[in-house]
Amino acid sequence: MTNVRSNREVAWEALLPVLRAAFSGGPAGPFGRALGVVPARAVGVWGEPGSALPGFAVERVRRPERLELRGGHRFSRYTLVIELDELDGDSARVRARTYADFPGLKGRAYRTLVIRSGAHRIVTRRLLSRVASRAATQV
Repeated sequence: MTNVRSNREVAWEALLPVLRAAFSGGPAGPFGRALGVVPARAVGVWGEPGSALPGFAVERVRRPERLELRGGHRFSRYTLVIELDELDGDSARVRARTYADFPGLKGRAYRTLVIRSGAHRIVTRRLLSRVASRAATQV
């Protein structure tokens, strides 16, 4: 969770390009291909229902309040929910929640590596920080 020094609409406009940049780099690269991310490639207009980037498909959109993404790979199936709350006319709160299944022994090992190590938390905080920074420059 992070507070943004802009209203929710501006934060939303910052969110989509930040996600596009983040998901086009890592999941689309060699690491994502090795994991077998699903979806495997970009489809549609990013941010619209049915669109996708490697590793994440837009499942539901309630602009500018909520974005629900789903994806998976060999070791996990996951949903990323991003919610934006208006705090007042000049600020908003952006929250990210992840729900994931890690089936089998390899899934549990992957969970230990990514979740219990704190890596997922660090990556998520950086993502939200980038949204806040971009939104602040768009005001």
